[in-house]
Amino acid sequence: MVGPSVGEDCSVLALEEDEVIVLSTDPITGTVQDIGTYAVHITANDIASNGAEVVGIMLTILLPEGTEEEELKTMMRDMEAVCKQLNIEIVGGHTEVTKAVNQAIVTVTGVGKMKRDHMIKTIGAKPGQEIVMTKWAGLEGTAIIAAAKEQELLSKYSASFLAGAKDMIRYISVVPEAMVARAANVTSMHDVTEGGIFGALWEIGAASKVGIEVDLKKILLKQETVELCEFFDLNPYMLISSGCMLIITDHGNFLVDRLKEQGIVAAVIGRITEGNDRVIINEDERRFLEPPKSDELYKVM
Repeated sequence: MVGPSVGEDCSVLALEEDEVIVLSTDPITGTVQDIGTYAVHITANDIASNGAEVVGIMLTILLPEGTEEEELKTMMRDMEAVCKQLNIEIVGGHTEVTKAVNQAIVTVTGVGKMKRDHMIKTIGAKPGQEIVMTKWAGLEGTAIIAAAKEQELLSKYSASFLAGAKDMIRYISVVPEAMVARAANVTSMHDVTEGGIFGALWEIGAASKVGIEVDLKKILLKQETVELCEFFDLNPYMLISSGCMLIITDHGNFLVDRLKEQGIVAAVIGRITEGNDRVIINEDERRFLEPPKSDELYKVM
């Protein structure tokens, strides 16, 4: 009803009587390359993981002194392109140049809506259910590192190999799989962000107060991620992974088939158990998950 314009400090949205608002906010601090693209996708992913339809976003952009206007224009063009792809709007925001930052910081607050009885929470996991993951662990971190450290990596890898690693950014949205999962009546969804897939698995267990058993060899990884993590001595399972989603369902193989019909890579990687043990199994070895710590990305960036 009221959108972004000079002099308007607020946006106004109207909802149907049986709809609820879903809100999420996230800053992008780990990279400045493609920051506009990451900023929109990360918040849209959070809202989609709750089962909601993303309506719009509000931006706070803080830029260091000396920033050229063209940098801001590029950032905004990237954001507008993602919004067009996801069919959402920039409904308001604030931009300023400030001494308080030494690199661009973008914070996005997303607004979503859904029917009151369609809510999907992280806490919906129950013993006996299966854990499905989409795409690949370390997806986002691989794209960020390949772009930011390209010159260093060219000492070992070909330009075409690194191009493939950087191109992983195009898989960063989980909105498509969220739509498929919502239609399949899943009980819990959680997008994998900082802390990687190990961190996200622990968070599902902690939120739902359940145990988890996951087969390490079933966790999907791309060779680009394996290679870059070996180069920088990183754990790919603890690397930021936006674009990868964990879905809890009674019918794992059915959901995997539905996802694959939409061109989305997916696999059943484990199950929800009674108790509080959150375990990763690698043949005869059992490793207990811990609360997520600093993401592996920050060892490099």
